[in-house]
Amino acid sequence: MRIVLRTLLVLAALWFVLVAGLALAMRQPPETFGALMARVPGPVAFMVLPFETLWMNARAGHLLPGDAAPDFTLKTLDGSTPVRLSSFRDKSPVVLIFGSYT
Repeated sequence: MRIVLRTLLVLAALWFVLVAGLALAMRQPPETFGALMARVPGPVAFMVLPFETLWMNARAGHLLPGDAAPDFTLKTLDGSTPVRLSSFRDKSPVVLIFGSYT
């Protein structure tokens, strides 16, 4: 019985360490988080850890409907010219789409 209890305590401690590590990793810049997650076996992380809950908490942000989008710069599709979001302010509407169509 003692061995079972110790094993459960060790597994619980390991789970809490993994959850804390994942929560800290999710608060890093996307490049760092992506590099870290590339080393984690995906199905295991999604099945064992509260991935979605941590993700929603880490990336919630502070914008409210009607707030101005934070300024950022991206290159055009051909990579030749940087375009800044603020350059469109008060000139034309901008639609931001995040995600993938694939």
